[in-house]
Amino acid sequence: MRAESPAPFDRVLLATAAKEAVRKLAPGRMMKNPVLFVTMAGAALSTLSLCNAGSDRVFVLHLSLWLWFTVLFANFAEALAEGRGRAQAEHLRRTRKETIAKRFRNGAAERVPASVLERGDLVLCESGDVIPADGEIIEGIASVDEAAITGESAPVIRESGGDRNAVTGGTRVLSDRLVIRITSDKGFTFLDRMIAMVEGAKRQKTPNEIALTILLSAMTLLFLLVCLTLKALGLFSGVDFPLPTLVALLVCLIPTTIGGLLSAIGISGIDRLIRRNVIATSGRAVEAAGDIDVLLLDKTGTITIGNRMASDFRPAPGVTEPQLADAAQLASLADETPEGRSIVVLAKQMFNIRGRELGRPQSTFIPFSAQTRMSGADLEGRSIRKGAADAIKAHIEQQGGLFPREVVRIVESASRNGRTPLVVAEGRRVLGVVELKDVVKGGIKERFAQLRKMGIKTVMITGDNPLTAAAIAAEAGVDDFMAEATPEDKLRRILAEQAEGHLVAMTGDGTNDAPALAQADVGVAMNTGTQAAREAGNMVDLDSNPTKLIEIVEIGKQLLMTRGSLTTFSLANDVAKYFAILPAMLVRRFPSIEPLNLMRLTSPESAILSAVIFNALVIIALIPLALQGVPYSAMGAAAVLRRNLLIYGLGGLAAPFAGIKIIDLCLAPFGFSGS
Repeated sequence: MRAESPAPFDRVLLATAAKEAVRKLAPGRMMKNPVLFVTMAGAALSTLSLCNAGSDRVFVLHLSLWLWFTVLFANFAEALAEGRGRAQAEHLRRTRKETIAKRFRNGAAERVPASVLERGDLVLCESGDVIPADGEIIEGIASVDEAAITGESAPVIRESGGDRNAVTGGTRVLSDRLVIRITSDKGFTFLDRMIAMVEGAKRQKTPNEIALTILLSAMTLLFLLVCLTLKALGLFSGVDFPLPTLVALLVCLIPTTIGGLLSAIGISGIDRLIRRNVIATSGRAVEAAGDIDVLLLDKTGTITIGNRMASDFRPAPGVTEPQLADAAQLASLADETPEGRSIVVLAKQMFNIRGRELGRPQSTFIPFSAQTRMSGADLEGRSIRKGAADAIKAHIEQQGGLFPREVVRIVESASRNGRTPLVVAEGRRVLGVVELKDVVKGGIKERFAQLRKMGIKTVMITGDNPLTAAAIAAEAGVDDFMAEATPEDKLRRILAEQAEGHLVAMTGDGTNDAPALAQADVGVAMNTGTQAAREAGNMVDLDSNPTKLIEIVEIGKQLLMTRGSLTTFSLANDVAKYFAILPAMLVRRFPSIEPLNLMRLTSPESAILSAVIFNALVIIALIPLALQGVPYSAMGAAAVLRRNLLIYGLGGLAAPFAGIKIIDLCLAPFGFSGS
């Protein structure tokens, strides 16, 4: 079951967030946000000044209430974002049940609670059993229902060896049996880690967020000194500025809007990832995704559909197509890979060659191995091999045969056209080439073009030979490619890019990907991959879809764009509020500054209160934008800056003029018209 995100304005969630906003008023918690702490201190001072307010008691009371509302609204925004995370965690907790495990001890299986399992224990899981904890399969192959984790109803195959041997606690075995080595302690599963990670309250601030907090704190300190200086100058010149008025001025000058929404913006970025079934181990990873400028992507499953299919039979001189197809089919009868099955089907479709009985005497099938890079069959007195061109060439020459030049040209031609050539040989004779075709995913070229506009370089990683890799790279529209890539090659490429100042993201699922995943700034491990890969990455994709790396980068970009947009809006707001409060404070004492009173507000009291009310209400108005993020579009940094200045900069300047004026007109009938 997916980590579901509740509606932003669910009644229960709103009520819980309102209560939490009050709890957050504890000074120890408020001090973590200097802007809001200063605002709360100002609200407290304004409240205390009610004792000496005299005829201004009603004005000071309203001012104090709206200062407190400002703090509460900011706390409410953070609590609402955290509440969404806790709701997701609670939804996941309901899927957790105490599981009984069959643990091997002294050669026998004993039934124990999953909570007592320790790292290294061996457990038996048979058809219908719930896998008690995270682990790696050391024996067996089975169909596993992972709907509790991925939300997908289709079962998946898990088997020992390879890169699909990791299993997750809470999933269910549907067939056969597995022996699993536990890789977590005390039954603590990946689902438990998900629950911990979606708890918004445990989120750590990211480096950029810390830097922005420091900047906002510096601005707050600066304006605090300005207000204290203004008070001192007033006392020196005999002009008294009431404490509530100075507090209102301070709160409207400091960046309360972005200060109140900053935490909610960061939490919502993690929330958007969770809704796409990606778990980030830290907010730092989400933010890093927004700064990525180099993407390393696997070809298979990301750029291409994933299963290469036989498309053509290209015979050697003196060999007919049916002869080549017959031999290729025989060599593929025991090949259960999609490529092998496609060769059998293509031979049947083109020449009506039917599959033969596999269980005949003296029939031996040679499975593919990474060492030989060949597979084949010895049957009916024939010895047939198919595999990579260089492997078959070495096999033929070892037997004293010759590798025809025409076949070399066929192999090169297929590679240049983006095909994967498999050479078929019988005995010492080369029969020809079977071409396998990779199908580039529809729309992938356009997505890479969008990434290029954002200043992101895409690098395709493949084990194919350079000619095939170049053809696929050209068709897909990537900026660069790595052919015949090894784990060491991936790691060296990441280190080289980082040495040049780039931030790098990549995906992986195997143990051999773990070093590169750990080194990458954003390492997205597939949930179906090995435990080593999942622990090395700083994100885990529960759907195991390598293409999602592009979405992750977009979510990171959206988080940074949202933070930048609302920061621009907040600072522009502050500039506009100067023209509401400063003239209103000084115009009675210094009539000569009347031309600066651009907004022509009803009275100084109404102007000050209107600005404070607007300052509080704008936080509430921007909560949906902080939680959902600004509308995302692929564009470069310069274009983003222009958009921020035009939309959020000019909008931030205009909104206070209109909002404060409307509030001022509404306040006039309630006795804030001044004298």
